[in-house]
Amino acid sequence: MIKNGMAVLALALLATLAHADDYLSPTNERVRLSLGVMHVSSSTALRIDNSQGVMGTPINAENDFGLDRSDFEPKFQAMVRVGERHRLRFDYFTLDRTGQTTLTAKDAPIVFRDVVLQIGDPVQTNLSLRTLGISYGYSFVHREKFELAATIGVNDTDVSSRARVTTQTRHVNQSEDQAGPFPTLGLDATYVLSKRFYFDARAQYMKVSVNHLSGSLGFYEFDALYRLRPNISFALGYTAAKANLASRQTSNGGYFNFDSKGPEAFVRISF
Repeated sequence: MIKNGMAVLALALLATLAHADDYLSPTNERVRLSLGVMHVSSSTALRIDNSQGVMGTPINAENDFGLDRSDFEPKFQAMVRVGERHRLRFDYFTLDRTGQTTLTAKDAPIVFRDVVLQIGDPVQTNLSLRTLGISYGYSFVHREKFELAATIGVNDTDVSSRARVTTQTRHVNQSEDQAGPFPTLGLDATYVLSKRFYFDARAQYMKVSVNHLSGSLGFYEFDALYRLRPNISFALGYTAAKANLASRQTSNGGYFNFDSKGPEAFVRISF
């Protein structure tokens, strides 16, 4: 039974490779897997109020906490087409940054939730943003050389920050974490220039306001792809992500504004 199963699997693989010799338009690909790297430049502004309602200090995380302004991050994206016009896309975006600085008179004191960072404090900071998105797309325009789809998605987003001070006389360890699902609406487009070259673009955005919370989330991407083989493409592109969150709750007030953008390169396997 095992030998028969292996034989069937081998035949299926050979059939797939044989089919790979035929040109398949990117608008008809059933499965895509994209893996690569992004070089993003980021800017972050935040304010974390005291749990008693005392307004926190507005912070530029790159200037005040010494966070890296640019970084290399992995890129992951997958797409599965169901029928001619329906598809699902999976995206994962992560950005982890650390910083270390000693506060000076122009920076301190800083109210960061329930602690006050003082002049001379050696502050170590961690700030991360992670989002896992699942989007459904319907291609209301589907042709051999052009496809345009409307998308609706849910992005499970987590924003966390931590400030630590460790000296002989001071021990501070304050962390904050905000997480939850965030819906987005958008458009996906593919334009086939030739057998070897095609372009992909997408935009997702949504702004919501519920009770004392408001926020927006946006992702934008444009890529140029070269098909080395029918199933293998190399891509260069540009990506951007923006997130804004504001809370007017007395015990959990503040805001977080994040902007990240930069070039990307990846390999795409499709069939």
